[in-house]
Amino acid sequence: MSAKKRFFITATDTDAGKTFVAAGILAAAKRAGLATMGLKPVAAGAELVDGVLRNDDALALMAQTNVKLTYEQINPVLLKQAIAPHLAAESEGVNISARRLEGVIKGSLLTPHDFALVEGAGGWRVPLNSREMLSDLAKSLNFPVILVVNMKLGCINHATLSAEAIQRDGLNLVGWVANMGDSMPYYEENVAAINSIIAAPLLAKLARYENVEDSNSEFDNILSQL
Repeated sequence: MSAKKRFFITATDTDAGKTFVAAGILAAAKRAGLATMGLKPVAAGAELVDGVLRNDDALALMAQTNVKLTYEQINPVLLKQAIAPHLAAESEGVNISARRLEGVIKGSLLTPHDFALVEGAGGWRVPLNSREMLSDLAKSLNFPVILVVNMKLGCINHATLSAEAIQRDGLNLVGWVANMGDSMPYYEENVAAINSIIAAPLLAKLARYENVEDSNSEFDNILSQL
């Protein structure tokens, strides 16, 4: 992998394991000797870490980022409440816009790197404000998209609609990841159904409650397909 590569990671809904997948791919890139960068433009939900508010997802990406970035470069908008970002922003008096986020991201991307992942929040159509959605940011960045599918009842519909929206927005859906939490009846049949509908390759089947290190080979395989 000689050329610089950048991707946007989204999911079918919240708590689908985007951060697990993003951190795993970044770790694989580090093992491959690449200069890595994981960005979380908007994070809703913060806790005090050494007296400073931080988001767990952003910290997980920061742990797999081996170029020198500050926390604020990785996560420029940190909202305290773990609710929809536009609602948290409104309650906290924070203005979020796709243009502002794009500017901060592009500023971070000026740091020399080989491989960068930008992780969304929730699913594809998450509002940023009364006029814009997070998908507007993805469109302005125009990075290839990785879709994480939360493997649960209803996932075929969620995956199909998400893939259609991504492609309708003119972006390249480079692949999808089946990410399972609790055991799912007819799991393989659901994976096969989604794979037959989505016009993008299945990159991996993962269990998001594993440690990233337990899935090293799967993440190395994902990296090789990107």
